[in-house]
Amino acid sequence: MPNFFLVVFIVLSFMFYLFYKVQYVRSRRPVEKKWLSAKSSMALGFFVGMFGVNTLLIQQTTTAYIIAAIFILYGFASMAAGFKMYKHYLPFARQEAEEMDRS
Repeated sequence: MPNFFLVVFIVLSFMFYLFYKVQYVRSRRPVEKKWLSAKSSMALGFFVGMFGVNTLLIQQTTTAYIIAAIFILYGFASMAAGFKMYKHYLPFARQEAEEMDRS
């Protein structure tokens, strides 16, 4: 049963990644694009990290442990970097949206 929840998290995070990438392509605002890229980076990082956790639980071999550790570390590092970018670009994206709405 725990694998079911991991699979749900994996699928949802990939759907969020696709959603933010579509928004990124459709956006015409440069700072908003960077902000959406950060959000998609977080979603993709969560996807890769959860995929690593799922691999860790399914297969019990040394190779699987090494691959899972790489996926988990890379995924959560990508999430952390995405969150840092998200926090950095959020005020600029708000300001850009307010300026565009005034015009």
